Amino acid sequence: MRLAAIDLGTNSVHMVIANVTPDGRIEVIDRVKEMVRLGKLAFTTGQLSPESMALAAGALKTFGRLARVRRVERLRCVATSAVREARNGGRFVSRLRRETGLPIEIISGAEEARLIFRATRHAFGLEGGPHLLVDVGGGSVELSLAQDGRPLWIRSLPLGVARLTQQFLTKDPPSPGQVRALEWHLEHELDDLLTRVRRAGAVQAIGTSGTVHTLVAMALAARGDDAPRLHGASAAADQVARLRQRVLAVDAEERAELPGMDAKRADLMPAAVILLDTILSRAGGLDLVVCSWALREGVLLDLARVSSVQGPASPAGRRRSVQALATRYAGTNAHGRHVAQLALQLFDTLAPDLGMPPPSRELLEYAALLHDIGHAIEHDRHQRHTFYLIRASELLGFSPVEIETMALIARGHRKQAPRLSDPEVQTLPPAHRRLVRGLAALLRVADALDRTHFGVIEQLRTSRQGGRLVITAETGGESAELELWAAERRVDALSRLLDRPVLLRARAARRKTSERIRAAR
Repeated sequence: MRLAAIDLGTNSVHMVIANVTPDGRIEVIDRVKEMVRLGKLAFTTGQLSPESMALAAGALKTFGRLARVRRVERLRCVATSAVREARNGGRFVSRLRRETGLPIEIISGAEEARLIFRATRHAFGLEGGPHLLVDVGGGSVELSLAQDGRPLWIRSLPLGVARLTQQFLTKDPPSPGQVRALEWHLEHELDDLLTRVRRAGAVQAIGTSGTVHTLVAMALAARGDDAPRLHGASAAADQVARLRQRVLAVDAEERAELPGMDAKRADLMPAAVILLDTILSRAGGLDLVVCSWALREGVLLDLARVSSVQGPASPAGRRRSVQALATRYAGTNAHGRHVAQLALQLFDTLAPDLGMPPPSRELLEYAALLHDIGHAIEHDRHQRHTFYLIRASELLGFSPVEIETMALIARGHRKQAPRLSDPEVQTLPPAHRRLVRGLAALLRVADALDRTHFGVIEQLRTSRQGGRLVITAETGGESAELELWAAERRVDALSRLLDRPVLLRARAARRKTSERIRAAR
């Protein structure tokens, strides 16, 4: 179903158009955004300005035309804090309905928080916990505490960064007195809630909104990390505290040049770092993890009437996410599916010898399913294109480390096998570096054993004979000559890791002796 969600927010107007499946998989077709600053002066004057209303009306007219061109079946447009609090907000919405024909509605803070919670739960699962959910808007902040996928409480508070900037930080950079006044205000407003979070033993803070994205991007840049996507990336509480010092020390012009900064948010980042530093430190020194799903995705899930199915973070959701990416670039992906079967057969017998823990089986399967998607771009270097596609795609339900690991395993299925000294491998935690080497070695052999893409080999069996590992490929009677030839050239990495020669042989499933035995060291 083709759906669209529009968020008429305090700082900007966003629209996302997506195909949404009944199980909640969202395939984004288009995203558009206009910075209109509806909240400019609204929290001190109580009125939306004529200039910002004109900008918002123009943006919504354009968005409406785009929705029609994209053949959107159902659309919902929600207006949040700035509009719901302004004295002329109701009249403005009536005007927008007349001029645009869009079904615009003003939602309450509680409804906004509910939609954000729904999107975050669908994207992250929120199993275990407790997890503190933080959405930082221009006019309001939505906080939730979740345990095992259920909200313990949800709150919407008038602490958005545009509001705090207008009310407290009128100088640039803000003076020490203004900073202290804002700190006192936040402590007064948040102390009870954050004390409850700390006493509950929250394990992490999950942040949504562009403000959180910008702050985490700055933290990644400060530590030299290359993150092609922010979903699942994190910043430690002490990193946020250090960023606070840097942000408050310079004016907006210099602030806009800081690594990772979104220049359009530079004027609001002093309030943002003070707010988030306060939340993270007083909640127990929590890490801040980015969730790319928020209000608009919650609206889409509501529009699609998605029931309480397993979200992307569940095992079924992770599989759906991988299969969707494979289908997008590889169609039916018969070769990828067959290679995955062969790779898992090797894993099930060789994992203990390679020191591969059982949970890594899933990463091998998914890397195998995706290993050839780079063919959609180029044949000769398709393994590298596969690497970049996996890294850059929105594989919800996976951590950044898992995505990087799968991308490196898939890249290693041909040409150069992964080495511990490779720069990309070095960015991983030590345990994942070993996974990349071991799982890529298995994938290299499995891919070679379907060299013709005809599924000639039906079953793999392993045995140890005289200090050697023997891999027997059972066929349905067809010749496996090309498969054995290709596997000879890919077995070297596996042989080195096992520290023993590896023999390859084929035989028919009726257990007749194969035409010949091949060996590789």
